[in-house]
Amino acid sequence: MTKVLSYATIFLMLCLWYCCNSPSAPTKQPKTASTAQLPEIGGPFENREFFFIGMPDHIDAVDTSAGWTQPGAQKLVISGTIYHRDGRAPAPGVILYYYHTDKKGVYADREGLDRRVVRHGYLRGWVKSDENGRYAIYTSRPAPYPGSEQAAHIHPAIKEPCINQPYYIDEFVFDDDRFLTSAQRKRMENRGGSGILRVSTKGDIQIARHDIVLGLNIPDHPAAHLKNASGLEIGHDQPSFMPFHAYGPDKGSRACPVCKYGRNQGILYFVGNQPDWPDIRKWLLFLDQACLQRNGDLIAYFIYGNDNAYDAAKRRNELEALGKELGLQKIALTYVPSFSDTESEVHRSKVPQDTFNTFVVYRNRRIVDSFTGLKATEQNFQALLRSLERVGSEE
Repeated sequence: MTKVLSYATIFLMLCLWYCCNSPSAPTKQPKTASTAQLPEIGGPFENREFFFIGMPDHIDAVDTSAGWTQPGAQKLVISGTIYHRDGRAPAPGVILYYYHTDKKGVYADREGLDRRVVRHGYLRGWVKSDENGRYAIYTSRPAPYPGSEQAAHIHPAIKEPCINQPYYIDEFVFDDDRFLTSAQRKRMENRGGSGILRVSTKGDIQIARHDIVLGLNIPDHPAAHLKNASGLEIGHDQPSFMPFHAYGPDKGSRACPVCKYGRNQGILYFVGNQPDWPDIRKWLLFLDQACLQRNGDLIAYFIYGNDNAYDAAKRRNELEALGKELGLQKIALTYVPSFSDTESEVHRSKVPQDTFNTFVVYRNRRIVDSFTGLKATEQNFQALLRSLERVGSEE
């Protein structure tokens, strides 16, 4: 737990230093002589100046675009939290600009639209994260370009309080879009986190939660070098993979944890070549109890990836015996030949082979927290519970 806290402390100190030492330009001024020599954070950005055109003097944390009342359009609500680079500390005062096509797939014009931003159309707006980093956009679901097989999308860009230039993040695309292919998903840059929106429906409204991590995969961002110690970054989607289930609800199968239970809150517990079995037993009992207390909303998986003298049958028997010994009821005990194994696709999680007690917390497939090197202590049990409660309270 000490590593996690020190990482957060270092990160927040860096943010404060940067804010105090970075020159700031007026909100609506995209570039001044004082900022001309600064790195182009985020790289080239087509129509960057459009970010400021028409931007109101006062921006709320909630915005309703003209698409919300567009006749025949699918109403869409996108809400979430903007975080600092650690993925845990909320970031207030961040401006998020967005624009998208209408129900016909065009960037529609209308009377009164500033001629300088016709390319973005009139379905555009801004929100500014509140003191808890939260924002909400009420708009319409865009349609794909006419005659195109490109997935429908929303263009977002970010302006941080301490950074003069806005930068773009991953386009918001829709998980249920038939044009969003597997190849396209893998090509996504995860700028600010995965841009894939997973919608649910309430009445005639589609609802999507989307959190943003500032600086994640953004070139030349002042916090770009800060990374988690192990595995994928908070804000990425947890990749699918197919472990062997030795014990638990899907025993004998190769069910993908995030494919089958992705909408639940989930914990993936990775152990590689350095197993501490007394410690592992304590963690398994704790996780099993946590799953029982949450009445099916929490799914936990133990993924054992020790590649020393790997034997599939022996590994299966060992884990099955362990599950019976502990009387586990909810947690799944699974294994893979190694964490670099491509057949199971566990390699996509980027967990080091020598990892010791790495925990990945996800919700709706999105990685929302992670911990590495946690011993089974009461302090660390509580840290993991607080992580679950924090994410759950934001739903």
